[in-house]
Amino acid sequence: MLDTQARGFEKALGVLLRANDTTDAAVVRAVTKIIAAVREKGDAAVLQYTARFDRLKAKSVADLELPKERLQEALNRLRREGGAKTTLRTFDGSDSVDALKKAAERIRLYAEKQKLENSFLPPDEYGNQMGQKVQPLDRAGLYVPGGKAAYPSSVLMNAIPAKVAGVGELIMTVPAPGGELNDWVLAAAAIAGVDRVFMVGGAQAVAALAYGTETIPAVDKITGPGNIYVATAKRLVYGQVGIDMIAGPSEIVVVCDGKTDPDWIAMDLFSQAEHGEDSQAILISPDADFIKQVSASIQKLLPTLERKTIVAAAMRNCGALIRVRDMGEAFELVNRLAPEHLELSLDNPRQWLDKVRHAGAIFLGRYTAEALGDYCAGPNHVLPTSRSARFASPLGVYDFQKRSSIIECSPVGASKLGETASTLARGEGLTAHARSAEYRIKNSEQ
Repeated sequence: MLDTQARGFEKALGVLLRANDTTDAAVVRAVTKIIAAVREKGDAAVLQYTARFDRLKAKSVADLELPKERLQEALNRLRREGGAKTTLRTFDGSDSVDALKKAAERIRLYAEKQKLENSFLPPDEYGNQMGQKVQPLDRAGLYVPGGKAAYPSSVLMNAIPAKVAGVGELIMTVPAPGGELNDWVLAAAAIAGVDRVFMVGGAQAVAALAYGTETIPAVDKITGPGNIYVATAKRLVYGQVGIDMIAGPSEIVVVCDGKTDPDWIAMDLFSQAEHGEDSQAILISPDADFIKQVSASIQKLLPTLERKTIVAAAMRNCGALIRVRDMGEAFELVNRLAPEHLELSLDNPRQWLDKVRHAGAIFLGRYTAEALGDYCAGPNHVLPTSRSARFASPLGVYDFQKRSSIIECSPVGASKLGETASTLARGEGLTAHARSAEYRIKNSEQ
Protein backbone atom coordinates (compact mmCIF):
# COMPACT_ATOMS: atom_id res chain seq x y z
CA MET A 1 0.00 0.00 0.00
CA LEU A 2 1.27 3.45 -0.96
CA ASP A 3 0.06 6.97 -0.33
CA THR A 4 1.07 9.88 -2.53
CA GLN A 5 1.25 12.10 0.57
CA ALA A 6 3.54 9.77 2.48
CA ARG A 7 7.28 10.26 2.77
CA GLY A 8 9.16 8.01 0.39
CA PHE A 9 6.34 7.76 -2.16
CA GLU A 10 8.42 9.05 -5.08
CA LYS A 11 11.14 6.53 -4.35
CA ALA A 12 8.60 3.69 -4.19
CA LEU A 13 6.99 4.91 -7.43
CA GLY A 14 10.40 4.92 -9.07
CA VAL A 15 10.78 1.25 -8.21
CA LEU A 16 7.41 0.54 -9.86
CA LEU A 17 8.36 2.48 -12.97
CA ARG A 18 11.57 0.47 -13.31
CA ALA A 19 9.96 -2.88 -12.53
CA ASN A 20 9.40 -3.83 -16.15
CA ASP A 21 12.87 -3.10 -17.50
CA THR A 22 13.51 -6.04 -19.84
CA THR A 23 17.12 -5.21 -20.75
CA ASP A 24 19.56 -7.93 -19.71
CA ALA A 25 23.16 -7.94 -20.94
CA ALA A 26 23.53 -11.72 -20.65
CA VAL A 27 20.35 -12.27 -22.65
CA VAL A 28 21.54 -9.83 -25.32
CA ARG A 29 24.82 -11.77 -25.69
CA ALA A 30 23.04 -15.12 -25.93
CA VAL A 31 20.49 -13.88 -28.46
CA THR A 32 23.14 -12.16 -30.57
CA LYS A 33 24.97 -15.49 -30.83
CA ILE A 34 21.77 -17.30 -31.88
CA ILE A 35 20.94 -14.71 -34.53
CA ALA A 36 24.45 -14.87 -35.98
CA ALA A 37 24.28 -18.68 -36.16
CA VAL A 38 20.93 -18.65 -37.96
CA ARG A 39 22.17 -16.05 -40.43
CA GLU A 40 25.28 -18.10 -41.18
CA LYS A 41 23.97 -21.68 -41.03
CA GLY A 42 20.25 -21.28 -41.81
CA ASP A 43 18.24 -24.47 -41.39
CA ALA A 44 21.09 -26.28 -39.63
CA ALA A 45 21.14 -23.71 -36.81
CA VAL A 46 17.36 -23.76 -36.50
CA LEU A 47 17.43 -27.55 -36.14
CA GLN A 48 20.25 -27.35 -33.58
CA TYR A 49 18.53 -24.80 -31.34
CA THR A 50 15.12 -26.46 -31.66
CA ALA A 51 16.61 -29.75 -30.48
CA ARG A 52 18.47 -28.01 -27.66
CA PHE A 53 15.78 -25.71 -26.30
CA ASP A 54 12.54 -27.49 -27.26
CA ARG A 55 13.79 -31.09 -27.11
CA LEU A 56 12.38 -31.57 -30.61
CA LYS A 57 14.62 -33.35 -33.06
CA ALA A 58 13.93 -33.34 -36.79
CA LYS A 59 15.90 -34.34 -39.88
CA SER A 60 14.97 -31.13 -41.70
CA VAL A 61 13.15 -27.87 -41.07
CA ALA A 62 10.59 -29.07 -43.59
CA ASP A 63 9.67 -31.73 -41.04
CA LEU A 64 8.91 -28.93 -38.58
CA GLU A 65 6.28 -27.41 -40.86
CA LEU A 66 2.68 -28.35 -40.10
CA PRO A 67 0.40 -29.04 -43.06
CA LYS A 68 -2.84 -27.08 -43.17
CA GLU A 69 -4.68 -30.34 -42.63
CA ARG A 70 -3.11 -30.51 -39.17
CA LEU A 71 -4.68 -27.17 -38.27
CA GLN A 72 -8.09 -28.34 -39.44
CA GLU A 73 -7.67 -31.58 -37.48
CA ALA A 74 -7.07 -29.54 -34.32
CA LEU A 75 -10.22 -27.53 -35.02
CA ASN A 76 -12.25 -30.69 -35.54
CA ARG A 77 -10.79 -32.36 -32.44
CA LEU A 78 -11.58 -29.31 -30.30
CA ARG A 79 -15.15 -29.45 -31.51
CA ARG A 80 -15.40 -33.21 -31.01
CA GLU A 81 -13.60 -33.76 -27.70
CA GLY A 82 -14.62 -30.63 -25.80
CA GLY A 83 -13.03 -27.44 -24.68
CA ALA A 84 -11.40 -26.12 -21.56
CA LYS A 85 -12.63 -27.17 -18.15
CA THR A 86 -12.68 -24.49 -15.51
CA THR A 87 -13.93 -24.26 -11.94
CA LEU A 88 -16.89 -22.20 -13.15
CA ARG A 89 -18.14 -23.94 -16.24
CA THR A 90 -17.41 -26.77 -18.63
CA PHE A 91 -17.56 -25.91 -22.32
CA ASP A 92 -18.36 -28.66 -24.79
CA GLY A 93 -16.51 -28.81 -28.10
CA SER A 94 -19.16 -26.90 -29.99
CA ASP A 95 -19.04 -24.02 -27.53
CA SER A 96 -15.24 -23.90 -27.65
CA VAL A 97 -15.05 -23.56 -31.43
CA ASP A 98 -18.00 -21.19 -31.42
CA ALA A 99 -16.21 -18.95 -28.89
CA LEU A 100 -13.12 -18.78 -31.11
CA LYS A 101 -15.24 -17.94 -34.15
CA LYS A 102 -17.26 -15.28 -32.32
CA ALA A 103 -14.08 -13.64 -31.07
CA ALA A 104 -12.55 -13.82 -34.56
CA GLU A 105 -15.58 -12.16 -36.10
CA ARG A 106 -15.57 -9.26 -33.63
CA ILE A 107 -11.83 -8.74 -34.13
CA ARG A 108 -12.34 -8.81 -37.90
CA LEU A 109 -15.21 -6.30 -37.81
CA TYR A 110 -13.16 -3.87 -35.73
CA ALA A 111 -10.11 -4.34 -37.98
CA GLU A 112 -12.14 -3.63 -41.12
CA LYS A 113 -12.84 -0.14 -39.77
CA GLN A 114 -9.11 0.55 -39.40
CA LYS A 115 -8.14 -0.17 -42.98
CA LEU A 116 -6.34 2.73 -44.65
CA GLU A 117 -7.24 3.58 -48.25
CA ASN A 118 -5.59 5.40 -51.13
CA SER A 119 -6.28 9.11 -50.94
CA PHE A 120 -5.57 12.31 -52.86
CA LEU A 121 -5.82 15.97 -51.99
CA PRO A 122 -7.63 18.30 -54.40
CA PRO A 123 -5.25 19.96 -56.89
CA ASP A 124 -3.66 23.17 -55.63
CA GLU A 125 -3.77 26.49 -57.46
CA TYR A 126 -1.03 25.38 -59.86
CA GLY A 127 -2.53 21.99 -60.67
CA ASN A 128 -0.19 19.98 -58.45
CA GLN A 129 -1.73 16.94 -56.82
CA MET A 130 -0.53 15.08 -53.71
CA GLY A 131 -1.72 11.84 -52.20
CA GLN A 132 -0.80 8.46 -50.82
CA LYS A 133 -0.87 4.88 -52.07
CA VAL A 134 -1.59 2.26 -49.42
CA GLN A 135 -0.35 -1.31 -49.92
CA PRO A 136 -0.20 -4.40 -47.71
CA LEU A 137 3.05 -6.05 -46.73
CA ASP A 138 4.08 -8.96 -48.93
CA ARG A 139 4.77 -11.33 -46.04
CA ALA A 140 4.44 -11.12 -42.25
CA GLY A 141 5.67 -13.38 -39.46
CA LEU A 142 3.62 -14.18 -36.37
CA TYR A 143 5.35 -15.46 -33.24
CA VAL A 144 3.07 -17.40 -30.89
CA PRO A 145 4.49 -18.17 -27.43
CA GLY A 146 4.38 -21.49 -25.64
CA GLY A 147 5.47 -22.04 -22.06
CA LYS A 148 3.23 -21.42 -19.06
CA ALA A 149 0.07 -20.84 -21.08
CA ALA A 150 -1.24 -21.21 -24.61
CA TYR A 151 -2.62 -18.10 -26.28
CA PRO A 152 -5.04 -18.76 -29.15
CA SER A 153 -6.31 -15.22 -28.60
CA SER A 154 -2.89 -13.90 -29.64
CA VAL A 155 -3.15 -15.85 -32.89
CA LEU A 156 -6.46 -14.16 -33.67
CA MET A 157 -5.30 -10.70 -32.61
CA ASN A 158 -2.16 -10.84 -34.77
CA ALA A 159 -3.33 -12.83 -37.77
CA ILE A 160 -6.73 -11.27 -38.46
CA PRO A 161 -5.53 -7.64 -38.84
CA ALA A 162 -2.80 -8.92 -41.19
CA LYS A 163 -5.37 -10.73 -43.29
CA VAL A 164 -7.72 -7.73 -43.32
CA ALA A 165 -4.80 -5.58 -44.48
CA GLY A 166 -4.28 -7.98 -47.37
CA VAL A 167 -0.86 -9.40 -46.42
CA GLY A 168 0.18 -11.84 -49.14
CA GLU A 169 1.46 -14.60 -46.86
CA LEU A 170 1.36 -15.07 -43.09
CA ILE A 171 4.00 -17.35 -41.53
CA MET A 172 3.46 -18.51 -37.94
CA THR A 173 6.12 -19.96 -35.67
CA VAL A 174 5.21 -21.69 -32.42
CA PRO A 175 7.44 -23.64 -30.03
CA ALA A 176 6.47 -27.27 -29.53
CA PRO A 177 8.41 -28.48 -26.45
CA GLY A 178 8.90 -32.20 -26.73
CA GLY A 179 6.67 -32.17 -29.80
CA GLU A 180 3.60 -31.02 -27.88
CA LEU A 181 1.21 -28.64 -29.61
CA ASN A 182 -1.89 -26.92 -28.30
CA ASP A 183 -5.09 -27.58 -30.25
CA TRP A 184 -6.52 -24.19 -29.27
CA VAL A 185 -3.58 -22.43 -30.92
CA LEU A 186 -3.76 -24.52 -34.08
CA ALA A 187 -7.54 -24.15 -34.29
CA ALA A 188 -7.21 -20.38 -33.99
CA ALA A 189 -4.64 -20.44 -36.81
CA ALA A 190 -7.11 -22.34 -38.99
CA ILE A 191 -9.91 -19.87 -38.25
CA ALA A 192 -7.68 -16.83 -38.82
CA GLY A 193 -6.33 -18.14 -42.14
CA VAL A 194 -2.63 -18.51 -41.30
CA ASP A 195 -0.79 -19.72 -44.41
CA ARG A 196 2.18 -21.68 -43.00
CA VAL A 197 3.10 -22.88 -39.50
CA PHE A 198 6.54 -23.98 -38.26
CA MET A 199 7.22 -25.68 -34.93
CA VAL A 200 10.09 -23.35 -34.07
CA GLY A 201 10.33 -21.06 -31.06
CA GLY A 202 12.64 -18.66 -29.27
CA ALA A 203 15.21 -16.26 -30.69
CA GLN A 204 15.98 -18.76 -33.46
CA ALA A 205 12.43 -18.39 -34.81
CA VAL A 206 12.73 -14.60 -34.85
CA ALA A 207 16.09 -14.81 -36.62
CA ALA A 208 14.74 -17.26 -39.20
CA LEU A 209 11.77 -15.00 -39.94
CA ALA A 210 13.99 -11.93 -40.18
CA TYR A 211 16.75 -13.30 -42.42
CA GLY A 212 15.18 -16.39 -43.95
CA THR A 213 16.65 -19.87 -44.19
CA GLU A 214 16.60 -22.51 -46.88
CA THR A 215 13.08 -23.47 -45.75
CA ILE A 216 11.60 -20.62 -43.72
CA PRO A 217 11.00 -17.55 -45.90
CA ALA A 218 12.11 -14.10 -44.75
CA VAL A 219 9.25 -11.79 -43.82
CA ASP A 220 8.78 -8.03 -43.89
CA LYS A 221 7.47 -7.65 -40.35
CA ILE A 222 7.38 -9.78 -37.18
CA THR A 223 4.58 -9.45 -34.64
CA GLY A 224 3.52 -11.37 -31.57
CA PRO A 225 4.52 -11.63 -27.91
CA GLY A 226 7.21 -13.80 -26.35
CA ASN A 227 9.61 -14.12 -23.46
CA ILE A 228 12.65 -11.90 -22.86
CA TYR A 229 14.68 -13.86 -25.43
CA VAL A 230 12.05 -13.32 -28.10
CA ALA A 231 11.65 -9.64 -27.21
CA THR A 232 15.42 -9.15 -27.30
CA ALA A 233 15.67 -10.90 -30.66
CA LYS A 234 12.98 -8.65 -32.10
CA ARG A 235 14.87 -5.61 -30.86
CA LEU A 236 18.10 -6.83 -32.48
CA VAL A 237 16.61 -7.67 -35.90
CA TYR A 238 14.65 -4.43 -36.16
CA GLY A 239 15.80 -2.61 -39.25
CA GLN A 240 16.22 -5.83 -41.18
CA VAL A 241 12.48 -6.28 -40.67
CA GLY A 242 9.75 -4.28 -39.03
CA ILE A 243 8.39 -5.30 -35.63
CA ASP A 244 5.19 -4.49 -33.79
CA MET A 245 6.80 -3.49 -30.50
CA ILE A 246 9.11 -4.72 -27.74
CA ALA A 247 6.64 -6.41 -25.43
CA GLY A 248 7.39 -6.36 -21.73
CA PRO A 249 5.45 -7.94 -18.85
CA SER A 250 1.69 -7.40 -18.68
CA GLU A 251 0.32 -4.35 -16.85
CA ILE A 252 -2.99 -3.13 -15.51
CA VAL A 253 -3.92 0.06 -13.69
CA VAL A 254 -7.40 0.39 -12.21
CA VAL A 255 -8.73 3.80 -11.18
CA CYS A 256 -11.72 3.41 -8.87
CA ASP A 257 -13.84 5.86 -6.88
CA GLY A 258 -14.62 3.27 -4.21
CA LYS A 259 -18.08 2.32 -5.48
CA THR A 260 -17.22 -0.93 -7.30
CA ASP A 261 -17.40 -4.33 -5.62
CA PRO A 262 -13.89 -4.81 -4.14
CA ASP A 263 -13.92 -8.47 -5.21
CA TRP A 264 -14.32 -7.33 -8.82
CA ILE A 265 -11.34 -5.02 -8.53
CA ALA A 266 -9.17 -7.67 -6.88
CA MET A 267 -9.95 -10.15 -9.65
CA ASP A 268 -9.29 -7.53 -12.33
CA LEU A 269 -5.84 -7.03 -10.82
CA PHE A 270 -5.31 -10.79 -10.75
CA SER A 271 -6.30 -11.08 -14.41
CA GLN A 272 -3.01 -9.50 -15.44
CA ALA A 273 -0.91 -10.68 -12.50
CA GLU A 274 -1.50 -14.31 -13.54
CA HIS A 275 0.46 -13.78 -16.76
CA GLY A 276 3.77 -13.96 -14.89
CA GLU A 277 5.69 -13.15 -11.74
CA ASP A 278 6.85 -9.85 -13.26
CA SER A 279 3.37 -8.65 -14.29
CA GLN A 280 2.26 -5.34 -12.82
CA ALA A 281 -1.14 -4.72 -11.19
CA ILE A 282 -1.94 -1.34 -9.61
CA LEU A 283 -5.06 0.15 -8.03
CA ILE A 284 -5.38 3.94 -7.69
CA SER A 285 -8.13 5.39 -5.51
CA PRO A 286 -8.74 8.41 -3.27
CA ASP A 287 -10.78 6.23 -0.89
CA ALA A 288 -8.56 4.77 1.86
CA ASP A 289 -11.31 2.54 3.25
CA PHE A 290 -11.97 1.09 -0.20
CA ILE A 291 -8.28 0.32 -0.65
CA LYS A 292 -8.44 -1.66 2.62
CA GLN A 293 -11.49 -3.53 1.29
CA VAL A 294 -9.66 -4.43 -1.91
CA SER A 295 -6.67 -5.58 0.13
CA ALA A 296 -8.99 -7.84 2.11
CA SER A 297 -10.50 -9.18 -1.13
CA ILE A 298 -7.01 -9.93 -2.42
CA GLN A 299 -6.24 -11.96 0.68
CA LYS A 300 -9.59 -13.75 0.48
CA LEU A 301 -9.57 -14.58 -3.25
CA LEU A 302 -5.89 -15.30 -3.84
CA PRO A 303 -6.02 -18.85 -2.37
CA THR A 304 -8.88 -19.72 -4.77
CA LEU A 305 -6.79 -19.14 -7.91
CA GLU A 306 -5.31 -21.94 -9.99
CA ARG A 307 -2.25 -19.76 -10.64
CA LYS A 308 -2.05 -18.39 -7.10
CA THR A 309 1.72 -18.84 -6.79
CA ILE A 310 2.36 -16.73 -9.90
CA VAL A 311 -0.23 -14.12 -8.90
CA ALA A 312 1.14 -13.85 -5.37
CA ALA A 313 4.67 -13.28 -6.67
CA ALA A 314 3.48 -10.64 -9.16
CA MET A 315 1.46 -8.78 -6.54
CA ARG A 316 4.35 -8.90 -4.09
CA ASN A 317 7.04 -7.86 -6.58
CA CYS A 318 5.23 -5.43 -8.88
CA GLY A 319 1.79 -4.68 -7.42
CA ALA A 320 0.56 -1.64 -5.53
CA LEU A 321 -2.58 -0.15 -3.98
CA ILE A 322 -2.11 3.63 -4.14
CA ARG A 323 -4.12 6.23 -2.31
CA VAL A 324 -4.27 9.64 -4.01
CA ARG A 325 -5.66 12.97 -2.81
CA ASP A 326 -8.30 13.24 -5.54
CA MET A 327 -9.15 12.24 -9.09
CA GLY A 328 -6.98 14.97 -10.54
CA GLU A 329 -3.92 13.44 -8.89
CA ALA A 330 -5.10 9.97 -9.91
CA PHE A 331 -4.88 10.86 -13.59
CA GLU A 332 -1.55 12.60 -13.17
CA LEU A 333 -0.27 9.30 -11.81
CA VAL A 334 -1.93 7.32 -14.62
CA ASN A 335 -0.08 9.38 -17.21
CA ARG A 336 3.23 8.84 -15.44
CA LEU A 337 2.63 5.09 -15.41
CA ALA A 338 1.39 5.02 -19.05
CA PRO A 339 -0.10 1.55 -18.52
CA GLU A 340 -0.80 -1.15 -21.05
CA HIS A 341 -4.37 -1.58 -19.71
CA LEU A 342 -6.32 1.11 -17.88
CA GLU A 343 -9.69 0.48 -16.25
CA LEU A 344 -11.76 3.52 -15.26
CA SER A 345 -14.13 1.93 -12.75
CA LEU A 346 -15.98 5.17 -12.10
CA ASP A 347 -19.32 6.90 -12.39
CA ASN A 348 -19.58 8.61 -15.79
CA PRO A 349 -16.13 7.41 -16.91
CA ARG A 350 -16.30 9.27 -20.21
CA GLN A 351 -16.05 12.59 -18.42
CA TRP A 352 -12.52 11.59 -17.37
CA LEU A 353 -11.40 10.30 -20.75
CA ASP A 354 -9.78 13.59 -21.78
CA LYS A 355 -7.57 13.38 -18.71
CA VAL A 356 -5.88 10.23 -20.07
CA ARG A 357 -2.90 11.02 -22.30
CA HIS A 358 -1.00 7.75 -22.09
CA ALA A 359 -2.56 4.28 -22.06
CA GLY A 360 -2.57 1.31 -24.41
CA ALA A 361 -6.24 0.40 -24.00
CA ILE A 362 -8.87 2.15 -21.88
CA PHE A 363 -11.82 0.27 -20.36
CA LEU A 364 -14.74 2.48 -19.37
CA GLY A 365 -17.12 1.71 -16.52
CA ARG A 366 -17.56 -0.83 -13.78
CA TYR A 367 -18.77 -3.59 -16.09
CA THR A 368 -15.95 -3.39 -18.63
CA ALA A 369 -13.44 -5.93 -17.38
CA GLU A 370 -10.04 -5.84 -19.04
CA ALA A 371 -10.43 -9.56 -19.77
CA LEU A 372 -13.14 -8.79 -22.32
CA GLY A 373 -10.60 -6.81 -24.32
CA ASP A 374 -8.11 -9.66 -24.10
CA TYR A 375 -10.45 -12.03 -25.90
CA CYS A 376 -13.47 -10.83 -27.76
CA ALA A 377 -14.47 -7.15 -27.47
CA GLY A 378 -12.86 -6.39 -30.84
CA PRO A 379 -9.97 -3.94 -30.34
CA ASN A 380 -6.53 -5.53 -30.40
CA HIS A 381 -4.96 -6.87 -27.22
CA VAL A 382 -1.40 -6.42 -28.50
CA LEU A 383 -0.60 -3.22 -26.62
CA PRO A 384 2.39 -1.06 -25.68
CA THR A 385 3.98 -1.96 -22.34
CA SER A 386 6.78 -0.62 -20.13
CA ARG A 387 5.47 2.97 -20.42
CA SER A 388 5.79 2.89 -24.22
CA ALA A 389 2.14 3.98 -24.46
CA ARG A 390 3.69 7.46 -24.28
CA PHE A 391 4.63 7.04 -27.95
CA ALA A 392 3.20 3.75 -29.22
CA SER A 393 -0.26 2.42 -30.12
CA PRO A 394 -2.14 -0.90 -30.16
CA LEU A 395 -1.49 -3.31 -33.00
CA GLY A 396 -3.85 -2.77 -35.90
CA VAL A 397 -4.43 -3.20 -39.61
CA TYR A 398 -2.25 -0.14 -40.24
CA ASP A 399 0.74 -2.10 -38.89
CA PHE A 400 0.46 -4.44 -41.87
CA GLN A 401 0.08 -1.68 -44.44
CA LYS A 402 2.67 0.71 -45.80
CA ARG A 403 2.15 4.05 -47.48
CA SER A 404 3.87 5.59 -50.48
CA SER A 405 3.48 9.32 -50.96
CA ILE A 406 2.47 10.51 -54.43
CA ILE A 407 3.41 13.86 -55.98
CA GLU A 408 2.34 14.94 -59.46
CA CYS A 409 3.29 18.42 -60.68
CA SER A 410 1.92 20.37 -63.58
CA PRO A 411 4.39 22.38 -65.71
CA VAL A 412 3.33 25.58 -63.95
CA GLY A 413 3.42 23.88 -60.55
CA ALA A 414 6.90 22.49 -61.16
CA SER A 415 8.10 25.99 -62.02
CA LYS A 416 6.56 27.57 -58.93
CA LEU A 417 7.73 24.86 -56.54
CA GLY A 418 11.13 24.83 -58.25
CA GLU A 419 11.78 28.41 -57.21
CA THR A 420 11.23 27.55 -53.55
CA ALA A 421 13.16 24.26 -53.76
CA SER A 422 16.11 25.95 -55.49
CA THR A 423 16.41 28.60 -52.80
CA LEU A 424 16.31 26.03 -49.98
CA ALA A 425 18.67 23.61 -51.71
CA ARG A 426 21.31 26.28 -52.35
CA GLY A 427 20.94 27.36 -48.73
CA GLU A 428 21.89 23.80 -47.76
CA GLY A 429 24.75 23.69 -50.23
CA LEU A 430 23.14 20.94 -52.30
CA THR A 431 23.53 22.43 -55.78
CA ALA A 432 22.54 19.31 -57.72
CA HIS A 433 19.21 19.44 -55.93
CA ALA A 434 18.88 23.09 -56.87
CA ARG A 435 19.81 22.62 -60.52
CA SER A 436 17.45 19.64 -60.86
CA ALA A 437 14.57 21.86 -59.70
CA GLU A 438 15.78 24.85 -61.79
CA TYR A 439 15.61 22.86 -65.04
CA ARG A 440 11.82 22.83 -64.61
CA ILE A 441 11.47 26.57 -63.88
CA LYS A 442 9.62 28.20 -66.76
CA ASN A 443 11.80 30.53 -68.82
CA SER A 444 14.77 29.52 -66.70
CA GLU A 445 18.18 30.71 -67.83
CA GLN A 446 20.00 28.39 -65.44
